[in-house]
Amino acid sequence: MLGGLTGLTDPKGTDWGEQMLNTVASQTIRHMFTKSESVEVSVRCYPSSKLLQGSIDSFKMNGRGLVIRKDFAAEEISIETDAVAIDFSSVLSGKLRLKQPTQAIAHVVLSEAGINDSFKAELVTKRLENLTIPALTALSGGKPVSFTEVQAQLLPKNRLRIAAKADLNNGKLVPLKMTLAVAIERRRRISFKDPEIELDQVPEAQRDVSQSLSLALVEILDNMVDLDRFDLDGVKMRLNRLEIEGQRMIFSGYAEIERIPRNP
Repeated sequence: MLGGLTGLTDPKGTDWGEQMLNTVASQTIRHMFTKSESVEVSVRCYPSSKLLQGSIDSFKMNGRGLVIRKDFAAEEISIETDAVAIDFSSVLSGKLRLKQPTQAIAHVVLSEAGINDSFKAELVTKRLENLTIPALTALSGGKPVSFTEVQAQLLPKNRLRIAAKADLNNGKLVPLKMTLAVAIERRRRISFKDPEIELDQVPEAQRDVSQSLSLALVEILDNMVDLDRFDLDGVKMRLNRLEIEGQRMIFSGYAEIERIPRNP
């Protein structure tokens, strides 16, 4: 087996050790996600004798149709590293373990549909429902307030249109609609700023309360999306750039990989 690792190539010229690494890495990476349409992994290690010392030249992964933590869908995630130190014995046992933490260039694409589905996830709804924040209960006569039917529309110039309903526990729903800017803050937070409240389709009797509830919702959203809450086990994402292109929100940055995550 070790002889194969240190020299054999297939008819296409691919090193046998690289073939084994790619197979093991693909199986390991697939288990990082609850669901995946495709995961393509390319690990370079030439000559394969370097693998015996646990050294590989580069690692690339491109996944599509990925689901993280059962509820959060990504249209695409790609990561790429330079040289990485791995535990050679783990490869022989069909797994992939890092000897030391590494950093990777990361590229993440979210679809508008995936973003809207995330508003239905328990991790999100529990931060939007049955709220007893004083600013909200002052509008509801002391009763808990919930924000429901949240929908996001991606707009040019890194803006979103948010529509929702506010339930004040009085038998009536208050419609909310606004546009706001979305940006990266401290490389790990998604901030929601500069709201423009739209009241033209809100019944006149509800406009004042809709304005107040809309501003409250913006503040809640602005404090909600901290990437550390959504990270895969052993992997932290840090973002440098956010761009909205059509119905896709595109992030670029890097991943701090301490260890290959366990199954979600």
